[in-house]
Amino acid sequence: MSDITPPSPRNLETFAIVVAAGRGTRLARDAEQALPKQYLPLGGVAILRRTLDALLKSDLIDGVLPVIHPDDRMLYQSVVIGLEDEARLLHPVEGGATRQASVLAGLEALQPLAPGKVLIHDGARPFVTNAIIEDAVRMLDDGAKALVAAVPVTDTLKREDEAGNVGETVAREGLWAAQTPQSFDFPMILAAHRHAAKQGRVDFTDDAAIAEWAGYDVAISPGDTANFKITTKADLAAAEGRIRMEEIAALADIRVGNGYDVHAFEPGDTVILGGIGIPHDRKLKGHSDADVVLHALADAIFGALGDGDIGSHFPPSDPQWRGAASDIFLSFAADRVRARGGLISHLDATIVCEAPKIGPYREAMRIRIAEICRIAVDRVAVKATTSEKLGFTGRKEGIATLATATIRLPL
Repeated sequence: MSDITPPSPRNLETFAIVVAAGRGTRLARDAEQALPKQYLPLGGVAILRRTLDALLKSDLIDGVLPVIHPDDRMLYQSVVIGLEDEARLLHPVEGGATRQASVLAGLEALQPLAPGKVLIHDGARPFVTNAIIEDAVRMLDDGAKALVAAVPVTDTLKREDEAGNVGETVAREGLWAAQTPQSFDFPMILAAHRHAAKQGRVDFTDDAAIAEWAGYDVAISPGDTANFKITTKADLAAAEGRIRMEEIAALADIRVGNGYDVHAFEPGDTVILGGIGIPHDRKLKGHSDADVVLHALADAIFGALGDGDIGSHFPPSDPQWRGAASDIFLSFAADRVRARGGLISHLDATIVCEAPKIGPYREAMRIRIAEICRIAVDRVAVKATTSEKLGFTGRKEGIATLATATIRLPL
């Protein structure tokens, strides 16, 4: 990351300030979490990192300046390591006791660079789009001095009276819900912030309000309902759902593979099926632990990947696999999916045998398979049937399993 100096000799015009010095007290109360909300994981990635990344993806922004809490420097460094395009990510500055003070600290830090335009954005608003940024920069280029990204209010609004009842219904026509970024002519908003601080005005809740107080017209630039701020536990859950849907949408190559395995019985006292030991008067014969369920599932995954079969990855002629637990094979197959940037959508196994009884162990198998593959239990199905006393399974000579794997890969 660069210091507060131009990262290149070219003319730098547009900067973004990311306000991330708050403590996130509402979410902390909701979720009983210790971290400030901007550092909470969202789809495995810190919210603040997602916000910074979204801004850095815009080639209209010459530099991004985070404003952080003095106690969060190490935490901040841990979430931005390896962030793409670090050349435009400026070293963070410390914020103040209020959002207003934090923004002023960011503006003062940028002042030596003499920017023409500045976008001020919430650190806990990770879904800002390139279209929002483009519209804001275009309107500033066209002569606007102050802009607030906003969306029309669509809900019916009620004003509460002193008794706690509905006092009146507020007409929603002409009402907008403000978002960020709020975008400004840089010299104007810096002067307005300085004047507010000099006058002892520390009660402004956003930067557009300061521009209004300073006598400037504030225009509305297009926002997006998806560009919401994560404030409560419900917001965090909604954001997780959005990330999950985006991940799934990116995995548009849906593939299905089939697997089949069979092992004969031999003398013993336990059958290994689906990673679970089931007491029985015999065991299954095989080079490994002969778990026909896990073998068939692994082959189904390899089939969906177009990646050989279990024998090609784990040859039975190799002595290292003698007596090996078959969860090694299934875990390897699942890892091959993840290595391709994909995910396992569903696994389905049908066990064919006369004995032992599968029903009492079905849920334990599902749980174990899910653990091995690191997927949710509801993505695993285990069924059992007999062959009506026909064939080798009907004669109780062995057990067979048919399996299907559904996976999703990037196109």
